[in-house]
Amino acid sequence: MFRHTSRIAVAVAGAAALACTAALPATAATHHTPAHHHVRSAVVLGPIQYDSPGHDDRSNRSLNAEWVVVKNTGRWPATLKGWTLSDKTGHSYRFGNVRLAGHSQVRVHTGVGRDGRWDLYQDRRVYIWDNDSDTATLRNDHRRIVDSQSWGRHGHGGHGGHHGHGGHHH
Repeated sequence: MFRHTSRIAVAVAGAAALACTAALPATAATHHTPAHHHVRSAVVLGPIQYDSPGHDDRSNRSLNAEWVVVKNTGRWPATLKGWTLSDKTGHSYRFGNVRLAGHSQVRVHTGVGRDGRWDLYQDRRVYIWDNDSDTATLRNDHRRIVDSQSWGRHGHGGHGGHHGHGGHHH
């Protein structure tokens, strides 16, 4: 009798743990992907300015006001050569021979510019990040997801003013 009771308790505890795990993606989806979906890395996504301030006039200044921060949270330098940053529609930026020092970050701008130590440029003429809803995904040189961040949910962007970048959607 005792053995049967403890087996039921274990089954119930296991089911409760599964229920908690199943609830995780729904709550985590608006921020970071749950840890079991990606490779552990000191390099992660930081703040994202997906809605360029002011009018979306496609000027290079406006395009460069749209950016994603990639940061190295570890002590040791990381080489990002071959890593990619992509949106949910498949637009992808491939990092060149970029070395990110420990505890430092780089801002990846959408528009045209000269790459430097703190700023990289995708050299695009159109906006990448959708204001209403999108996902930024960082992959390593083996195409494994390192980190991702999503915003908006089913079109509920929550910013006042304009939504979406003209010409971004295909």
